[in-house]
Amino acid sequence: MSLRDKITSELKAAMKARDTRRLATLRLINAAIKDREIAARGDEGTNGLSDADLVAVLTRMVKQRRDSARAYEEAARLDLAETERAEIEVIESFLPRQLDEAEMEKAIEAVIAETGASSVRDIGKVMGLLKARHAGQMDFGKAGARVKARLA
Repeated sequence: MSLRDKITSELKAAMKARDTRRLATLRLINAAIKDREIAARGDEGTNGLSDADLVAVLTRMVKQRRDSARAYEEAARLDLAETERAEIEVIESFLPRQLDEAEMEKAIEAVIAETGASSVRDIGKVMGLLKARHAGQMDFGKAGARVKARLA
């Protein structure tokens, strides 16, 4: 079952269960996917979005909601921050499992060894390979800092 089919079936289940919070979030996900599909129509040779494209859309949505939740907390709007966190939970249920700290370190070490990276100039090669292999599975902000520290 593709990721798009899974989202659609979850949407139907939320409608039947009358789970309004989950239903609203799933509709937001569908809207973001449709926006991305419309943007991709201009690109020649595209036949819709792949699961990797959908993971990228969902990852961006999670990042946006984390930023919003942080802003709401700073503005003492805890009710809105809690709504954002609830949306994050629903969105993350469709993303691949996140790598823990040890797994992230192991992946970084493997890519550094494979590419033969030895200086800060090689960060781009290492990060490109990490993003290709572990899209949606790790926080690349943290990974980038670790790669930079390792190669410095």
